[in-house]
Amino acid sequence: MSETYDQRPDMAVALLYDGEHAPRVTAKGRGEMAERMLQLAEQHGIPLEGDPELAAILAQIPVGNEIPEALYRAIAEVISFAYLVSGKRPPGFETAQEKPG
Repeated sequence: MSETYDQRPDMAVALLYDGEHAPRVTAKGRGEMAERMLQLAEQHGIPLEGDPELAAILAQIPVGNEIPEALYRAIAEVISFAYLVSGKRPPGFETAQEKPG
């Protein structure tokens, strides 16, 4: 969700999901770095999720590594929400109304 938070978190974690592999941690930061990451995300219309507990768990994953299978469901919900608020859909996605037959 692309919005300005009243109280900024002190930690930020960026994920990349290409649709073929598990989401990967691409950046993480605390303090000023977290603030800059959030600013850049907002400037580029990247949806933000404000869950400090999830961020703390993701921050333990080294940059470049895929998220563990135990986090798939939580991250799938975040990714689904990001698609929803941005008005986009993943490649190949069809709603029940669009499916043939």
